[in-house]
Amino acid sequence: MTAMFARVSFYPTLFYNVFMEKVTKRNWYDRIDENMILGALPFRSFAPEMIKQENIKAVVSMNEDYELWAFSNNKDRWAKLDVEFLQLATTDIFEAPCQDKLWTGVRFINGFLPQDKCIAGLPAVEGEQKAPGDRVGTVYVHCKAGRTRSA
Repeated sequence: MTAMFARVSFYPTLFYNVFMEKVTKRNWYDRIDENMILGALPFRSFAPEMIKQENIKAVVSMNEDYELWAFSNNKDRWAKLDVEFLQLATTDIFEAPCQDKLWTGVRFINGFLPQDKCIAGLPAVEGEQKAPGDRVGTVYVHCKAGRTRSA
């Protein structure tokens, strides 16, 4: 029931978020530090500019597949922009990511931090070839609104 409600409410709540960003002081994304941005669904139309302006090297998406179809990039589209992508699909509204997904995200993010900020001894995400600190830059962590699943 929760998953169905999340699907039905996706587009109305996404458009509500776009509206609120335009009429209030709500930001679409916020820089947490020099290596991390927390934000809402990064639309395809502004992804290339955001990558350049914010030095985005990787994206962690908490969205389910259907949330990425129409307006955002999936793994293949991010790869074409030379951005690494990790999807930790979590149902919107009433669910939070499980601990396994959180650890996978931390290990993935660790690979984009400078050596002095990496968590020592933390293994890379399975299938990843790079060592921690191998490709330093900003990681954009997002869900639909940037306030629940990704936060």
